[in-house]
Amino acid sequence: MPNSIGIVRGSKIVPNVRPRAAHVMHAKGSNPEAQAACERRAINWLLAMQSADGGWAAFDVDNNWAVLNQVPFADHNAMLDPTCPDITGRVVECLSRRGMTGHEAVQRGVEYLLEAQERDGSWYGRWGVNYIYGSFLALRGLKASGAPAAGPAIEKAARWLRGIQNSDGGWGESCASYTQDRFVPAPSSASQTAWALLGLHAAGDTESPQFRRGVQFLLDLQTTRGTWPESATTGTGFPNVFYLTYAMYRDYFPLLALSQI
Repeated sequence: MPNSIGIVRGSKIVPNVRPRAAHVMHAKGSNPEAQAACERRAINWLLAMQSADGGWAAFDVDNNWAVLNQVPFADHNAMLDPTCPDITGRVVECLSRRGMTGHEAVQRGVEYLLEAQERDGSWYGRWGVNYIYGSFLALRGLKASGAPAAGPAIEKAARWLRGIQNSDGGWGESCASYTQDRFVPAPSSASQTAWALLGLHAAGDTESPQFRRGVQFLLDLQTTRGTWPESATTGTGFPNVFYLTYAMYRDYFPLLALSQI
């Protein structure tokens, strides 16, 4: 529960942290004090949601007892909510952008991401298909953290992204990546191309031919209505069980990627 000092997590008190960069991150509300209090509560909640391994999951803390999936009523192996690079990258970026790069939680999150990197330079993506998704979010988190130790990992991931680009300039990945435990290429899609571009942008790789061709792919793919077509399924429900099509992915992520060029 929150108190005047911070939030209590077991025997540990996580101090209240006022976001130092909040004023440049978004517009101010009509009640600055209420807004600041709201932000402090959100940040304290994020800090309290960090698991023992340094990562973050979507809904729970330290919910990684794999044996629970063996019980008869386990639904789609959904008894667990283990930490994952994509959620961890999001939280590390969020906290870092609020002036908390020196906080212990961010440092532990960075360590988690560095340890979770695959041998080929990618990161597993739990909530989007798959390694392209996990990689772009891990890259954004590491970049925002400013951690010197992240440099080699960022460079390795950028090389991996450049190396899996399709001949048409876009990027695509199959849901079969989950069953084969490795990247499985697929025809280029708008959302996955945008993820790759966001990852390369975070790595500082915006002048390479691969980046420029990816941008051109999105520009050429856009319809006269301003939207992007996409037939691929790029959202993950439960790996190896079912996958999802989020209708806004095809438009939201290309817009995000192109806006940052």
